[in-house]
Amino acid sequence: MTMPVGILDQTPIYEGETAEQSFARTIELAQLAERLGYRRFWVSEHHDSASVSGSSPEVLISYLLACTNHILLGSGGVMLQHYSPYKVAENFNVLAALAPGRVELGIGRAPGGLPRSTRALQGEHGDPRSLTDKLLETRNYLHNRIADDHALAGIHVSPQSAHPASIFLLGASRDSAELAARQGLPYVFSLFINGDEEVALEAVQAYRASFVPSAELAEPHVILALSIIVADSDQEADELAGENLSVKIHLESGRVLTVGTVAQAEEFGRQSNETFRIEVKEAKVVKGSPNHVYEQLSHIRERFGIQEIITHTVIRDFDKKVRSFELLQQVFVQHGEENGITNSTAELDTSTAAR
Repeated sequence: MTMPVGILDQTPIYEGETAEQSFARTIELAQLAERLGYRRFWVSEHHDSASVSGSSPEVLISYLLACTNHILLGSGGVMLQHYSPYKVAENFNVLAALAPGRVELGIGRAPGGLPRSTRALQGEHGDPRSLTDKLLETRNYLHNRIADDHALAGIHVSPQSAHPASIFLLGASRDSAELAARQGLPYVFSLFINGDEEVALEAVQAYRASFVPSAELAEPHVILALSIIVADSDQEADELAGENLSVKIHLESGRVLTVGTVAQAEEFGRQSNETFRIEVKEAKVVKGSPNHVYEQLSHIRERFGIQEIITHTVIRDFDKKVRSFELLQQVFVQHGEENGITNSTAELDTSTAAR
């Protein structure tokens, strides 16, 4: 079984650097991913952060499309709770018309920032519609399927692309898995956010058990997003992985969110006006020499029965980050799985004729 591999880049900005430098790295990584034959390259959405530059994935995707030729480019993901489904559909229809067949719309459920950025994006009262309703509406706009009894019946989403962006739902819980299943969408479980493999396995099983075929997808399709660090030796990989921590904030209301640093967690708690506690532990990372990583990935895909993975690789030393992506590609080729990591394979078929 082959397994296409993608890259998720969050455009980190390190102390003493400029936003221009962080975006230059993302552009270079997208071009590297294409040269190495990775299937897709996604960028993220974060707000009110001094450590991440990527606040507008649709704008960044547009630039990356112009800097590459064939790799799939998408969002990992757009935080739909903040936005008008109509405007999200317009943005991604423009992208899909500019680069037919290359654009993917990953939709996230987290706020992507602090409470004050949520207020800044949504206003004081926010949008009363649920994410479920907004997700369905976005899909209908993308595919020009506005019902006759809709409040905006007859509306035209400009432009209409012959190849609308493929939608993926991102999450790290059973709730998100069941939402993706009900909507008949591909599901991406973010194991690099929720490092509990038992929770991940339960979510994937729930997704498959309750999947409802849709116009876009006939059968369940699961992608696992993992932190992966490949180095020339296990010792070097361990040293590089020392940079990776999992920081969660547990709010009195019951919400649990993963943030980048302890400082961000403390600030989130202050802005939420809720009692909170912070949990810090070593992040879940697949790490080691090329063959050691390959063994771990083989076990993971067998356990989860997954079709694809996306790697989120947190290494501050850019040359070593590039090396990690190179070694990961090489080990797939060495094990006869080059067709699983090359973009020349058949794209994910999200039509009703799929698989």
